[in-house]
Order: sequence, then structure tokens, then C-alpha cells
Amino acid sequence: MFTTDKTYTPEKTQMSISSDMSICQSDYPIDWYQEAFIPYAEAYAALPDRKLTTILNWMKPYMEKAINHFGPNLLLLSHYYMGGEIVKLIEQFGGQIGDSYQLALMAAKHPEKSVIVESAVHFMAESISMLADKSQTVYITNPKSGCTMEMFAKDFMVEPAFMDLNERYGSENILPICYMNTSGRVKAMTGAQGGAVCTSSNVQKIVRWARQQKKKILFIPDRHMGENIAYWLGIDNLAYWPGGSEGAKYSLFNQDDKTLKQFDDAEMVLFSSECTVHTVYKASMCDYWKTQNFATVVHPECPNEVIKASDAQGSTAYIWDYVMHDKAHTQRYAIGTEHHMVLNLKEQAKQKGIEVVNLAEAKINQDKPALGCGCATMSRNDPPHLVGLLDSLRLGKNMDYNEVKAGDVVNEFSGMRQRLSKKDQQWIVTHAKLALERMIDITESK
Repeated sequence: MFTTDKTYTPEKTQMSISSDMSICQSDYPIDWYQEAFIPYAEAYAALPDRKLTTILNWMKPYMEKAINHFGPNLLLLSHYYMGGEIVKLIEQFGGQIGDSYQLALMAAKHPEKSVIVESAVHFMAESISMLADKSQTVYITNPKSGCTMEMFAKDFMVEPAFMDLNERYGSENILPICYMNTSGRVKAMTGAQGGAVCTSSNVQKIVRWARQQKKKILFIPDRHMGENIAYWLGIDNLAYWPGGSEGAKYSLFNQDDKTLKQFDDAEMVLFSSECTVHTVYKASMCDYWKTQNFATVVHPECPNEVIKASDAQGSTAYIWDYVMHDKAHTQRYAIGTEHHMVLNLKEQAKQKGIEVVNLAEAKINQDKPALGCGCATMSRNDPPHLVGLLDSLRLGKNMDYNEVKAGDVVNEFSGMRQRLSKKDQQWIVTHAKLALERMIDITESK
């Protein structure tokens, strides 16, 4: 049964490091780095190997200088999905690891931290920034670290859904709920129409609140999360708005009568982008691991067939806690989520005698999907980016490109950034904050 994390505050993961650990991440070409970071990338490339201890020994002097320089004003953040070399370092040097909900609250919960450096994806840094005080500055180690789900749910792709649904049913009858994996612009559109943000840890509670409003719910995105919450809460009537560029071109009024009836009858309309990391999982993988006496634990971004076949489902913080405390009493777990997370969990659980595998390692056919290293875009926050940013800030350099402002749009391929005027930024902050704070109020309520 799905369990929210409302009352769960994660303990320190206490990730340890051994000399034989190697990072699961390919080096990037030197010219891929922004100019200020090239010297750090060249030094990193010259290291004799990619053992974790080698990398940490190289990073340590930079980190210690930055920490000594900024003192208690510095807050280092990372998501569970980041590669082991960064999450272990973040925690060892007093930083915080969390899921998207926990990270979003970090600035607000630590008003004394004036310099916040995040190693994760852009939408997470933007959410932290929008909840931050004016005295706090939020940086991301690599602005090109995006999210495929967010990439295919840009504001111009989602806006036609707002416009057509509002026109057909009345804006007062449409309640948007947007997943944390959306831009500040989409969060602002949601907040401006009375909606709320949700995350994998609180989605059940948020959608229950939304249903009480007796309105048609527009769930942006993801498609699988929407199908899963419908399954958990018994929502039978769904309609689908296409994701990506198709969503931008889609018109409700060009559809046939059968499709229009689906929208008319729908309690929830799903904007259909999805997470490429989680769509590799299949129900048959759960079935295989159960025959091997493994408990199966998966993230709610997995397809609904996987949710139905698994033993437990929850956010990254939930999965970490579930396994490390052997909640299924099996000491054997097959995990369906981003592979960096699984590798980090595997290393730590081993010390407790708990065996962890990735769900996709199921030996069910010869064509199983390659695991790779995990979320490719999040992995763009590699060691040279982290030490390069911290060292540059310590030296007093203006790192405007890495500073995160509300409404920023960064091309995940070229790195080109669009930044709104201060007036438009304020509109984003005001309305996105409404959606985020509404989420917090609902989540924290009894």
C-alpha cells in the first residue's frame, strides 16, 4: 500500500566510502564545461583513476576552503539520485540529501543560510529559490541539468490545456495540480488558478484535497503518477492531454465526439509527459524477483502495472528508509528507481547485511533495458562543476549563469538561458509560491 512521508524526517544516511568504489559516470569533453570551470575539468581529467577515494581527495581542498570561507552561511544540497561521489561528499561536509519535497523546504527552513548550492536538477533549484528569502541566493552547479519529464511539460506545451479546459468547463471548475517536476512557470500557472504542487511523497494527500473541491483536476505531469494516484484513490474516469510538442498543438475543440465525452466525463485530465528513467520497469521484473524471495519497492513514477505488481511504493526518501530499516523483514530488496540511488543504497545496505539489486536486473529475457548510470541529465552535476562553482564563489567571482531565478529557462542541450524581467520574475514567484505553500499546508496538516 502506498505510504506518504508526511511524518518522516530522514536520518543522516551516513554514506561511507571504501577505496574500491568507482563512480558510475562518464567523463564529459572539456569543451562541454562553461569557461570558468574548464581548469577544474582539466585537473579532474588528469586524475589517475575514477576511484571514489581518489576523486574525494582531489575535491577535499576546494570544499574545505569554501566551507571555511562561507562558514555557517553555506548550505550544500543534493538529491538522492546524484552520483555517489557527490551525495557522499555533500553529507560528509555538513550538507543535506533529500527528495524533491525535502529539498524544496531547505531554504525556508534554514533562513540563516545565505548561499545555497544545489547539485540536482534545475526545477528543484528553482523551487528552492522561489521559497527562499531575499537574503538567500540559490545556485545550481550545472544549469543544463534538466529533467525529461519537465522538458516535455514546458509552459507553452501546458498552456493550451489550461485555455481549452477553462473555456469548455469554466476556469472555476478546473483545479490544476502540478508535480514538483515542473518549471516555476507551470507552478505559477497552477497557483494562479488555485491549485497546488505535489511530490511523490505527498501526492495522495494533495489529490484527496483536490477531490474535496468538487472540480475537474488537471494533473501536470506525469502520466504514470496520475494513473497510479487514480488507482490508489479509486478515480475511474481519466482523459489524456498529449505531452511535449503534441500538447502545444492539441486542441480540445478539434476532437471527435467520443474524445470530447472522455474529457467531459473525466474526473482527472492527465498531461502525458513521463520520466524516461522509470518507464523501463515492467511488472514481470517484480514477478521475477519475488520468485527469488526479494521484496520489490518502486517509485510512483513507474508504470501502473509495476505499482500493482510491487510490494511497496514511495518517494526516494521512503525507499531509502524502507530498505535501510528492513521494513519487509526480507533483507533482500529489488528497487525500481534511478540507478545512482540504487547503487548508493546497495553500498550502504550491504553493511547491514541487506542485499539490494535494481529491479531491471531481472533475468527474464535477453533484451532487458540497459541500466546505464541512472538519470543522465542529473549526472551533469559532476565533481568539476561542484568544486568549480564553490571555488569561484569563494574567490568572489560573479557566477550569474549558475544563479537560479524564478522563470529561468535553460536549454538542456545548448545551455542557452532565457531570464525574465524582474517584474515577470515577481509574478512567477508570487503565484508559484501560492502553489508551493498550499502544498506545504496540506502536507503538514493533520
